[in-house]
Amino acid sequence: MSASISQAAAPASKKVLSLALAAVCLGYFMVILDTTIVNVALPALRVDLGASVSGLQWVVDGYLLMFASLLLTGGVLADRLGAGGSSRSGWACSWQRPSAAAWPRALWFW
Repeated sequence: MSASISQAAAPASKKVLSLALAAVCLGYFMVILDTTIVNVALPALRVDLGASVSGLQWVVDGYLLMFASLLLTGGVLADRLGAGGSSRSGWACSWQRPSAAAWPRALWFW
């Protein structure tokens, strides 16, 4: 009887594992993309702000420090609230942040 239960649960667990793998891969892709954007912006920051190499290093270090602290906070929230709730709130924040950044500019052009 236990063999039939484990065989019936196997396809569902494969689907859950596939979705989890896809979520992890998408999250890692976002990390790589975000870091690439910061590195591509460094020459423009140097020209616009007149920053030295050590100033640009502070920009990258500050960004990575903030990113790491938010990543650890997200892990703690996932442990306490559950993976689904913290994932949904993370996606909501990631979509609201650019919208909030663009809001004052949209008001300026009206």
